[in-house]
Amino acid sequence: MGDVVDSEVGLDIRAEYLSSEDLKLAASLLYQSYQDDPVFIEIFNGDKPDYEQRLRALIREELSVFWQAKQPMVGLYSGETLVGAACLNSPEEGLNSNRFWHWRLKMMLSAGYFSTKQMIEKENIIADAVPLKSYHMLSLIAIHPLHQHNGLGHYLMAAVNNMLDEHPSSEGVVVYATTDKYLNFFSDVGYETVKQVQVGNVSGTLMVHTRKK
Repeated sequence: MGDVVDSEVGLDIRAEYLSSEDLKLAASLLYQSYQDDPVFIEIFNGDKPDYEQRLRALIREELSVFWQAKQPMVGLYSGETLVGAACLNSPEEGLNSNRFWHWRLKMMLSAGYFSTKQMIEKENIIADAVPLKSYHMLSLIAIHPLHQHNGLGHYLMAAVNNMLDEHPSSEGVVVYATTDKYLNFFSDVGYETVKQVQVGNVSGTLMVHTRKK
């Protein structure tokens, strides 16, 4: 997808599609990013001792489904080190509530039936609120904690925009932001607020980056 040299932080940055060898590293980054997400805390009972195990199981199975469905997953690298990751659902082969049966079975075994059901309901609620007909959904995104606050998130979102350019049928990229941190970040990179969307007891902001005319 391209290389960028950031003269301010002295990093040689490149973005490219994730390989199978990097999925475990990506899963670790994403866990660190979402362990304090209000929606996941509610769905997976964040006050219980097995919360970490169940959230890790979700992320692992999500990446597995993305990989098997050949959905776009981009990694951001500093040299040979994976410092960021983003996963999208493309409009051509989007992932929806009719997920693969093996995913549902694994999720029920690792996270429980009720949590799996809540995850599917979450996806349906968000999808029903999107005002676009054909779009990418930015499902997961993370920057390594040691590499945050130096602009790498903007490079990662530039790679996401490149993926949008590769799919002319897509009207834009949609994301559901549940914390002020993500709301401020996505606003900063040009995403506009669509509406507040309630998922269970958590209120989040549905945001969209529309394709430039």
